[in-house]
Amino acid sequence: MSAKRYELSQVQWERIADLLPGKAGDPGRTAADNRLFVNGVLWVLRSGAHWCDLPERYGRWKTLHKRFSRWSKAGVWDRVFADLIKDRDNQYLMIDSTLVRAHQQAATGKGGPRNQALGRSRGGLTTKIHMAADTLGRPIRFILTAGQSGDALAAPALLEGFRPRAVLADKAYDSNALRQLIADAGAQAVIPSNRTRKVLIAHDIEAYRARNRIERCFSKLKHFRRFATRYDRRAIHFLGFVHLAAAMIWMR
Repeated sequence: MSAKRYELSQVQWERIADLLPGKAGDPGRTAADNRLFVNGVLWVLRSGAHWCDLPERYGRWKTLHKRFSRWSKAGVWDRVFADLIKDRDNQYLMIDSTLVRAHQQAATGKGGPRNQALGRSRGGLTTKIHMAADTLGRPIRFILTAGQSGDALAAPALLEGFRPRAVLADKAYDSNALRQLIADAGAQAVIPSNRTRKVLIAHDIEAYRARNRIERCFSKLKHFRRFATRYDRRAIHFLGFVHLAAAMIWMR
């Protein structure tokens, strides 16, 4: 397996270099090896391999794993992602979710799966990734829940603070409460009616066609194997990988 095919290009590196810890004046180690470190994390993210299988060129795997953990807890990956999405397109906001299987190692360790966005669903032990995307289908927010959690329950948090002209979602989000929330924000709800409704609510069919962009985004994100399958016991580590995968989508 070629390691370099997983690495940041020069343009990508220059885009995020100043967002990472280790600059002059920052406490702790210097940023001299930040690029090598991020490339090592990308190798794990894309390949889905165990940390202990990390190629030697990236350094000691235990050291990289500890540093990845520190950066996840410190919100470094979140801040990189947040900076990249400043140039989002706000015409449409699309929301959707996907289930990812959790590897058995994700449920091991002290405390088990409790409070780590793990649950039992039709697919076994799973995590649900809720995502909001902009008009172009680029990810702009993620929320992790247990796999059995309903889609509409996460919708208010996905929408909070955004001011799109319209919100696009599938039938799973058809609820009166969510429609009212969208209307109160001054946006149009482009959501097909659930078949259980006695009186169907019309939606903009032409605008709804754009919703396939968020589905294509999930497909791109699942090319990163540690996004497609959860191996991390701690939700904060898994979310770190999610944000790094999303950052790569923005830097393409």
